[in-house]
Amino acid sequence: MSRPNFNNDALIKHGTLVRASGQSHQDMLIIDGKIAAIADHIDAAAHPQATVIDASGQLVLPGGIDVHTHFNIDVGIARSCDDFFTGTRSAVCGGTTTIVDHMGFGPKGCSLHHQLEVYKAHAKDNAVADYSFHGVIQHINDDILDEMAAMVTEEGISSFKLYLTYGYKLGDEDVFKALERLNQVGALTTVHPENDAAIAARRSKLVEQGKTAPKYHGVSRPLECEAEAIARMINLAKLADNAPLYIVHLSNGLGLDYLNLARGQQQPVWVETCPQYLTLNETVYTREDATKFILSPPLRPQAECDKLWVGLEQGQIDTVATDHCSFLYQQQKQPQHADFTRCPNGMPGVEARIPVLFSEGVMQGRITLERFVALTSTNPAKLFGLYPKKGCLAVGSDADLILIDPAADSIHRHSELHDACDYSPYEGMKLKGKLTMTLLRGQIVAKDGQFLGHAGQGQFLHRQPFNPIVELH
Repeated sequence: MSRPNFNNDALIKHGTLVRASGQSHQDMLIIDGKIAAIADHIDAAAHPQATVIDASGQLVLPGGIDVHTHFNIDVGIARSCDDFFTGTRSAVCGGTTTIVDHMGFGPKGCSLHHQLEVYKAHAKDNAVADYSFHGVIQHINDDILDEMAAMVTEEGISSFKLYLTYGYKLGDEDVFKALERLNQVGALTTVHPENDAAIAARRSKLVEQGKTAPKYHGVSRPLECEAEAIARMINLAKLADNAPLYIVHLSNGLGLDYLNLARGQQQPVWVETCPQYLTLNETVYTREDATKFILSPPLRPQAECDKLWVGLEQGQIDTVATDHCSFLYQQQKQPQHADFTRCPNGMPGVEARIPVLFSEGVMQGRITLERFVALTSTNPAKLFGLYPKKGCLAVGSDADLILIDPAADSIHRHSELHDACDYSPYEGMKLKGKLTMTLLRGQIVAKDGQFLGHAGQGQFLHRQPFNPIVELH
């Protein structure tokens, strides 16, 4: 298949440019994939090489940055169905131009560099969006601690993931050592916080009682298990010389209360949530297709969704990512309907993040346009060493852009998506506002629901060390 003939010089006219700091009605000139000029009027005749894009009536925003995906991951009982081509193809069609993927576990005892090389090979020549990775720490010893500095300075991997549950969970001593060392080398510690011992005990009791239907998945992992682990991580980070901490996929208000308490003590902590925890609730576990929604943390009562929306509005939540980890419903999830403990955990969502949050957040009046940009692009770029190359509309930045028509409506249908999965958890959702175009470094990679990019177009991003005085919007 021949590749499209791309032109990455463009002139976007008559659009409303939206930044985390405000809006302006201006034109934008893109040359060689970078934003070259922003002005009230730019004459198209002076730039005959540029493709003119009429953005009348549309919003022009920085391309989305999803800092929580799981492409091509083997979870032991199954491998996710989206690789770095189908996953990032879906991403750009949903307005996300950069992803930071949480690498999966490698062989027991492997080095940090080993997994990085494995994942670079997965993404190279396949990724459509630009990409980086979070290092994954599955054990702690002197060699791993010594490796961390080179991962940050030489490889540009400035964030690392710890798990407090699953097979390679870390105990408190190892968590403390990781926090302390990552703080010293200029890295941000991200964590999946759930109390593994409590979950194991509850699961075992449920299994003994024959309660293995999908509705018991949430019962086995109540919000207190998540909130307790968040509080524990906050205290360990404080003890580790106030190490910076980032909590992934927050699903409940109690955990947010603990984070707000830490911030009141001037502790450097940040938090992400995901669209599923804002728009879906635990009632789905009584549906015939309930296995579609088995993920961890599980979906919570509607009251918890409401608390997260308040957190978004008030600036208590810093980013919205997806935790995209897709498994085929018919082949991988539904066969385990009788036993939630054997069902692979995870859902697709990378293509839905921007449209769903725009519709449910901005168009419903829950968050402003500026807050939307901060949550989906600017704040992730600042936290994960990508700003100002990514995450903003500024001269010199990469021309990663999305255009949204706020007057258009649509219905979310998986049949129109571009991933490799066979369902979407948001099927049938009525969406206000419509994504019309995605540009990656000035190249149109998606337009009106059609994918126009190609495999290998994405570039690996060498990220800057974590900035301990980062200021978010």
